[in-house]
Amino acid sequence: MSDLITEPMSPNGGTQTGSTLLVSVFGRDQPDMTASLFSRLAAFGTTVMNLEKVRTREHVALTARVLTVRTDAEGLLRTAVRDWATARELYAEVSSGHGIPPGPPTPRTPRCRATVVAQRLSASTTAAICRQITGAGGRLDGITPLTGPATAPVSAVEFVVSGTDTGTLRAALAPFAGQEGAGLAVERVEHTTHAAGPCSPDDRRLVVLDVDSTLIQDEVVDLFARHAGCGPQVAEVTEAAMRGELDFARSLRARVALLAGLDASVVDQVCSEIRLTPGARTLVRSLRRLGHRVGVVSGGFTQVTDHLAELLDLDFAAANTLEVADGRFTGRLVGDIVDRAAKARLLRRYAHEACVPLSRTVAIGDGANDLDMLTAAGLGVAFNAKPTVRSAAPATLNVPHLDAVLPLLGITQR
Repeated sequence: MSDLITEPMSPNGGTQTGSTLLVSVFGRDQPDMTASLFSRLAAFGTTVMNLEKVRTREHVALTARVLTVRTDAEGLLRTAVRDWATARELYAEVSSGHGIPPGPPTPRTPRCRATVVAQRLSASTTAAICRQITGAGGRLDGITPLTGPATAPVSAVEFVVSGTDTGTLRAALAPFAGQEGAGLAVERVEHTTHAAGPCSPDDRRLVVLDVDSTLIQDEVVDLFARHAGCGPQVAEVTEAAMRGELDFARSLRARVALLAGLDASVVDQVCSEIRLTPGARTLVRSLRRLGHRVGVVSGGFTQVTDHLAELLDLDFAAANTLEVADGRFTGRLVGDIVDRAAKARLLRRYAHEACVPLSRTVAIGDGANDLDMLTAAGLGVAFNAKPTVRSAAPATLNVPHLDAVLPLLGITQR
């Protein structure tokens, strides 16, 4: 991966009469390279005005603006740096920094992180992204690959941008993401999670997933309906809900009523038929290994979400509960319905209980029933969603791999 490190430093005070030089070094990274270079520069009494180091895989580019104590040391310094670089099989260049004011560095400005995920990231696509960024008034400060070059099912690249805000940048890149079928997330850079080790308490996230057509590939009510022999009737109610003729609560009750009399032991069979979305295990395992909290909030049924919570070792799970009497479903639900508004409330509740600020929450879902949750979260991700949901969600992901959410969170998979 690439690291962008900026370490601006000011002179120690007093009157300086030397030369301002720009020292640039390129080549394969070496553990002691930076320390060795500045030890060499120290022999000339230099003051470091600004330092930037960019590491891309095993290669590095290091640029330092330095001020020498004496003008007559400039030639000797140039020779010393070039000899040092030659011995290490590096390329170095020392150029005049005249005209560059040696005063304090430019203050840091807020930065955004735009992460793009696609099946294939071509040069023309990358050029289009960069044009959109500059067109929105942004300055590209760094580009970081978050996935391997050849083996990963998708490519993910992080663009660090300053000079614009998240809303402007998201608006500029959203049409591009829709046309290219790419996933997109734009966040303000406040935390970095590229490290492979556990996150600090301040970096911890709470991730909430929808279940049907998100964590799993199936619609659970349809699985139950097939066992009850009422698949077509359930599908008809679902279509009426999609046409806007029924709200979620009414359509759910109507579908559940068709399950009346079904032997409740069918739950085990339904659970065995569920197909996890590709990458679901990797996503949950990776997030929990890093110390994040992960769970599900579903408009489906606890009879299934409890199974998933145990299977994937989830931190929490909430869903509707099918009522059972004498070993059979009654066709009714127990308790309040987990609908669109309830999902957002549950997101806030779980965040409060975990002491995670709402800005550090992530919601992932595919349907209109998830929209309140997606917009309430610090980052809402529409996963292979319909156009109306994609257009309203803060972030989109249009690839069939759920673990592609990781780079949207700034987590490298390499």
